[in-house]
Formats: sequence, structure tokens, C-alpha cells
Amino acid sequence: MKKILFIIGLLFSALTFSQGSPDYEGGLKVKINEEGTKYFRIISWAQFWAQHNSDRPLDANGNEQSDLNFSIRRARILMYAQISPDFLILTHFGLNSLNAENMSPTGTRDASQLFFHDVWAQYSLGKNHAIGGGLHYWNGISRLNNQSTLNIMTLDNQRQAWATLGLSDQFARHLGVYLKGSFGKLQYRVSINEAETNNLDTSTPVNDGPASYTGRRLLGSKEAGKVYAGYFDYAFFDAESNFLPYKVGSYVGTKKIFNIGAGFFLHPSGAVVADATGNLSGEDVSIFAVDAFYDAPIGSKGGALTAYALYQNADYGKDFRLGTTYETGSLLHGHLGYVLPIQTKAKIQPYLSYDSRKIDAIDDNASQLGIGTNFYLSGHNSKLTLEYQTLKYADNDAINTITLQAMIYL
Repeated sequence: MKKILFIIGLLFSALTFSQGSPDYEGGLKVKINEEGTKYFRIISWAQFWAQHNSDRPLDANGNEQSDLNFSIRRARILMYAQISPDFLILTHFGLNSLNAENMSPTGTRDASQLFFHDVWAQYSLGKNHAIGGGLHYWNGISRLNNQSTLNIMTLDNQRQAWATLGLSDQFARHLGVYLKGSFGKLQYRVSINEAETNNLDTSTPVNDGPASYTGRRLLGSKEAGKVYAGYFDYAFFDAESNFLPYKVGSYVGTKKIFNIGAGFFLHPSGAVVADATGNLSGEDVSIFAVDAFYDAPIGSKGGALTAYALYQNADYGKDFRLGTTYETGSLLHGHLGYVLPIQTKAKIQPYLSYDSRKIDAIDDNASQLGIGTNFYLSGHNSKLTLEYQTLKYADNDAINTITLQAMIYL
């Protein structure tokens, strides 16, 4: 209880300290010519977590672990540049989830290393369409699979919505080519990409057992080397920008948005099964989703509502399951947030999120509930988030966490 009170105390002391936070106006954008048609822009952000979890297991030596832990959830730098309206290049690098368990004395272990999240170049095909290639985030499936980490409404993104992270891609980015654009109020993004050879699934299929996501590694790149993805969404009210691939989590009442979307991901022979004699064969991986996003101001005093719903069906192969993160089955997710109608620079947004997952391999379910509040000190540029989350996976005991996040981006 003392540690929970400590976290809450941190929240309100930080809120008081940050009242004088300056306003941000577009970040760092450097014009290379007087007209501003040649430029580069740099965006930097950091997210720091203080997390309380009394359900942590004993460590490798049989000792109890601390309930309260600190970590850097994300530290990123993104830069994009245009030398003309026809060309764009983007680079994005950083690190994720740095904590006491994966740090090293001299910062040389993997967790301490910066790596490229995105590196891609793009050529315009007219006013509303473009083609590009590289390590990119123009993903299929759903809005959440294209979610920006700058403006997530909940504490973090719904994990199963990043449905191919580490299975066919590098940290939710594929290496390939994409086509994106719009026809009126209908936006689209489609891509053909390489599947990753060395992924999170290091297993070998068991005879007459479940599938493993090892198609490219075990069957070769000719049979299982490519993946295909797409996402399409229609805007009923304000149109969102698709200049960059990153979808906004909450506009905090600055736009009126209602979009419905649908998407897919296909990996022919991405999964592998073994028959009774050990002969291997491929199974197609397919993921389909539909979603809806609503974000609009309410009244004249600064109130706003954000709502999102997602249904996702994932077939990773026969009875596939990888830890408690990936499984053949279905996901139903929703979240709802409300910006309180107070006419001040700082905004308060309580929210609620809920997931229900059907897991074919164990004929059981998983559920997750999140209750939290965002304190916007200067929009998403400076905010604090406090969230309580409980996760129940099949018949395992529920895992309960309380997390305080402090985030700033420039």
C-alpha cells in the first residue's frame, strides 16, 4: 500500500512541477530554402515508467523481487526530409523497455543499443498517391497495428494488435515496398514485404503437434518468403493526414473524426506443421480485422470523447500459441476516453479499456481490463498517465499492475 501511495504521490508532485511547461509549436523543422519546400524535421520523445506489480515471480535465485520498478519504455528520434514535394526520406531509431534486468555495465548489451525502427524512401505519384520502400510502418490489419507511440490514449498499445511484431517483421516494421494514398475520403495502404527468417519462434514442429511460425526458416524463402498486407479506412467527418503512417490515438477534441476500417495480413506457408512421420508442410497465416474510431469535441467547454473498437481474427496455424502474447484465435478490444470539460490549458482524460481473447489451442479465453487517467499538461507533448491493469490468462492467476508514465516529445 505504501508503494501505491508513493506512485500516486509522484503523479501529483509531477503535475504540480510541470504547470509551467512551455507550448510546443511543430517541433524542430529546419527550412533548407526560403520557400520551405526543402526541409528536414526532427521529432524526439521519451517515456519513463514507474510500475508497481505485487504478482512478480521469484527471481532465478529464488528471491522475492521488488514490487516497484523503473524503466525507460521508449526513447526515440525520428527525422524526415524533403528536397522536393516528390521525394521523402524518413529515419527513426531508438530503444525500448530499458530496465535494471537488461542493462549492462557499459551499455553494450542488446537492450541498451539504439536500432533503426524505420528507414524508408518515398516517391510521389501525384497529389494523393505515393510509392515507397525500405524498413517501413505502412502496415495492414488495423488502426492499432499502425498506431503512433506519440499519442496513444491508453498507457500503451494493445499488444495483440501488433499482430506480426517479431514473427514476420522487425519490431512491427517490414522490409518491402508499399503503395499508399486516398480516393476521396477512402484511404489505403498496401504492401509486399519480406518475411523475417529469425523470429521469436525458435521451436521445431512436434509430430502431429501444433504449428510453429517458422515457414521461411524451415521451408525456404521461395515457398514462405513473402507477406502481403493492407488497411483501408473511410472518413465520415474530418479527414486524417496520411502523410506519415502513424495513426493518432486521441485528438483530445481538436478534430471531429469517425472512421471505419478493415485490413488483412497474409503469409503463405508462414506456419509449419509436422505429420506423424515428421514430414513438414506449410500452413498459410492469415489475419483479418475490422475497426471503428470516433474522436470529437463535446459541448463548448473543452470536453471530448474518444472511442475505438476492434475485432481481429488471427490464424497463425493449427493450435499455434507463443507464450501468452500470440495465439490462433480472435480478439475483441475496445477503449473509451472522455476529456473533462474544464477550460484550462491542462486537460484530464479518464479512460477505460477492455480485451477479450479466444485461444483455440487451449479452448479458453484471456481478458484484460485497464482503468486510467491522462493528465495533458501541454497536449500529448507533455503528459502523465496513471493506469491500473488486470490481466487474466486462462486459469492462471490474474496479474495486477499500476503504472505511472511521464512522457515528453518535442
